[in-house]
Amino acid sequence: MEARDLELIKQYEAQDSELRDLYEQHQEYETLLEKLESKPYLSPTQMQEVKALKKKKLAGKTKLQFLLDKYRKPEA
Repeated sequence: MEARDLELIKQYEAQDSELRDLYEQHQEYETLLEKLESKPYLSPTQMQEVKALKKKKLAGKTKLQFLLDKYRKPEA
């Protein structure tokens, strides 16, 4: 995530619970993915879990970007 996005999140997370929740969820997915991908071998079940987590993370990031766009407009 870009530094500018992180600044916007920190600035507006107190007043926008959806933004805060999506960011926290994004961080959780990132942590889980790092933990799984650091293993030297993944079982087929773990590989499916990685794929599912990546899809969820991407969907959440898309929603997060949509919310951040709302806060970027006043700046532009």
